[in-house]
Amino acid sequence: MSIDPRKAAIVGCGFVGASIAFRFLQQGLFSRLVLLDADQAKAEGEAMDLSDGLPYGATMEITAGTYDDIAGCALVVITAGANQKPGETRLDLIGRNIAIMRSILSEITARDFQGILLIVSNPVDVLTYAAWKLSGYPRERVIGSGTVLDTGRLKQLLGEELRVDSRNIHAFIIGEHGDSELAVWSEANVSGLALEDFCRIRGQALRPGDMERMYREVRDSAYEIIQRKGVTCYGIAMAVGRIAECIVKNEHAVLPISVVLDGQYGLDGLALSIPSLLGRQGLEEILEIPLSPEENRALRDSAEQMKQAIESLSCAPAL
Repeated sequence: MSIDPRKAAIVGCGFVGASIAFRFLQQGLFSRLVLLDADQAKAEGEAMDLSDGLPYGATMEITAGTYDDIAGCALVVITAGANQKPGETRLDLIGRNIAIMRSILSEITARDFQGILLIVSNPVDVLTYAAWKLSGYPRERVIGSGTVLDTGRLKQLLGEELRVDSRNIHAFIIGEHGDSELAVWSEANVSGLALEDFCRIRGQALRPGDMERMYREVRDSAYEIIQRKGVTCYGIAMAVGRIAECIVKNEHAVLPISVVLDGQYGLDGLALSIPSLLGRQGLEEILEIPLSPEENRALRDSAEQMKQAIESLSCAPAL
């Protein structure tokens, strides 16, 4: 079956899946959006609710469907899984969510799906690797939302600190989307100006303590939000919308998505969130950006934690 570049599906219609569907409606990227959920009535209700907004949004068809409807999709977004509870880390979700992922992928691989899998369920790096192993799809077609959200959080905080539009901030959070992630301060800049130079020109000071505080705010942001409202959904919806835009528009953009490594940074046998080129065919290239010695050590520490998590899984192909 041929791929319809403007057809997508979302598997999982909880807070995150529904928020992503709403973002897709706002963007107008797709002409057809299919919603799937273990609770069919929930998927139907979300499709009905979203469709009520179509006269004021994009021209598209939003329906609740089954796995038979995904065959021609260019993109399938998987958000299904247990939510992170107050006090839990993302890695605490592995046991519950790997079983859900296995069930979903057994259905997807039984169809003639030739598009891109975008994993959003947490822990996203571990589940991206598991999805690649379970599906048997090429690595360029199995990616995760990675640290695109975390990177956005860092840009926002830096923009506030430096009193500059966050869209002019270029910085990355890489590694695990979780507690062992790291900020690549050595390559951060404001529209091409190194942070140190920008601060000198503006007569500002960005001290190591300020950088550590912002990093911790980024790393702990989800915990703070979950403690207050029980779930994070809008920020990740915006991040997934940006990833989808790169794919549909074939932008060849650089985003820190979760990718299966094959020797980059001297690492393999795992997925990590790494700046990568992204276009219509999915992953185009994993970029080995310069890292300071401290950042390189932190990346390896993050990778070691991911490898230990992956070793606890059984990831035989879902055939």
